[in-house]
Amino acid sequence: MRIVISEFMSLDGVVQAPGGPDEDTEGGFANGGWTHPFFDPEVVGGAFDDATSKADALLFGRRTWQTMASAWPERAGDPFADRMNALPKYVVSQTLGDDELTWNNTTRIPGDDAVARIRKLRETAGGDLLVMGSPTLVRTLLSEGLVDELRLMIMPVLLGGGKTIFPDDGALRTLKLVSTVISDAGVHVCTYLPVAEG
Repeated sequence: MRIVISEFMSLDGVVQAPGGPDEDTEGGFANGGWTHPFFDPEVVGGAFDDATSKADALLFGRRTWQTMASAWPERAGDPFADRMNALPKYVVSQTLGDDELTWNNTTRIPGDDAVARIRKLRETAGGDLLVMGSPTLVRTLLSEGLVDELRLMIMPVLLGGGKTIFPDDGALRTLKLVSTVISDAGVHVCTYLPVAEG
């Protein structure tokens, strides 16, 4: 499987709480829902739909999984929601109990075994293993060289702080831009592939 990261991102690299004001206020983040003025069904919605249509499974960190698990099941009947609900899902968590995995088709990956388990998943046959949100998990995947594609929906807004997906370990990681589409609202949907070292 290919590990594909899909993120709504501000111009200053923030991915925290794109969907709503109470989604993630950790660290005093007060700009939740910042994507709404820039969302359009054709370009931004189309990129999101394209990513999920190629996914054979979804991979989340705990907080993002909990947010998604509280939203998508109740939207059953909508074709996109039905696809999200039907796909196999993996959540990396050291704290969730199996009895809390209420979103159908969810498997827990213990946090202390996450890198090894995700490496094995990546080696299996199949389509994309799609990661949305989950900044802590994405930082780890980027640090470990486990990302095959990075799709960023970069919105023309500065948030002045918040969670980011980028490692801060000082390592140089080169990416190749393979496609870009710009919406009327100025959102750049950029798809990057990592460039192999050497």
